[in-house]
Amino acid sequence: MPDDLTSALARLPGADKARPATAASHVEAVLRKAILSGALAGGTPLRQEALASAFGVSRMPIREALTRLEAQALVSHLPNRGAVVAEISAADAADVTAIRAALEPAALRLSVPRLRQADLDTAAAVIEEIDRETDPGRMGELNRRFHMALYGAAGQPRLLALVERHLVAADAPLRFQLAALGRAAMSNEDHWAIWAAAREGRTDEACAILERHIRHGGEDLAAFLAERVRGANESNAA
Repeated sequence: MPDDLTSALARLPGADKARPATAASHVEAVLRKAILSGALAGGTPLRQEALASAFGVSRMPIREALTRLEAQALVSHLPNRGAVVAEISAADAADVTAIRAALEPAALRLSVPRLRQADLDTAAAVIEEIDRETDPGRMGELNRRFHMALYGAAGQPRLLALVERHLVAADAPLRFQLAALGRAAMSNEDHWAIWAAAREGRTDEACAILERHIRHGGEDLAAFLAERVRGANESNAA
């Protein structure tokens, strides 16, 4: 782990070349690279004064950059600590994935025979909204709304409460993963495939696509987090 924030940033190219007109975007880009590479480990404090000094800018672009990074789940704001690098645990992400893969197909299986056209229309509208959305901070919410629109007819309130709780828990890892992939939006191919199978009453197929969708997303995130840890270890050993 780097000795301090300044030394970690000094290892990254271009960290001292911010221009006033693009300062916030520059700070955001450099910090994103440092976080995703593991150069800034989870829990590292991101003090505005230290960052302003390191980048040679005022605190205003620093605040703006930190706000953008928080929307991407790369930065967290903690009581009495302020901004810190978000901690995304591979073990926690795998746990959430396993729970979702067990619960959500069960909810969908109960829901498909009872889906109304209004439910399908709601789900389709959310998919289209995901396609248009450019704010990564909203992706977790939209993902949750899509899935819950298809599960809502299950008629099992406790099951649905558990499902929604773990969709909320998946929000930060999802946004972190999108940032890691350099994307502002999710791919909707699986969402449309799940929706089409549900609309046509192909319950087994819809559930199979859903489970694969959840597990593949979890595997991709786990692989990225493992690579990030390796990169951080190599950086610290250098």
